[in-house]
Amino acid sequence: MPVFLNTRGNPTLGIGICGRCSRKFPLHKLYSDPNYPGLRVCEADMDQFDPYRLPARQPEKITLPFVRPDEPLSGSPTPVPVTEAPAPLDEGDGFIVFDGD
Repeated sequence: MPVFLNTRGNPTLGIGICGRCSRKFPLHKLYSDPNYPGLRVCEADMDQFDPYRLPARQPEKITLPFVRPDEPLSGSPTPVPVTEAPAPLDEGDGFIVFDGD
């Protein structure tokens, strides 16, 4: 024998079916499942929210506000030796010819 739900006094007159237990409920007693938002379920069949479905946490910014310089802290910085510039290159017959050692 069919079961008829009295929907008088409810916010809507609609009736829905639970996605898990397939029982009839007034629409205001069906809730969106936290893990599957498209699935409408009754309060007894609702899952707990699975935190592993959340996006991964963003890494923290752990840079220091004051960074130690690359120069030595005591005395003057060590001078960088200056080297001679390489000799210019000549092009001849499609080959590169070196002018020097």
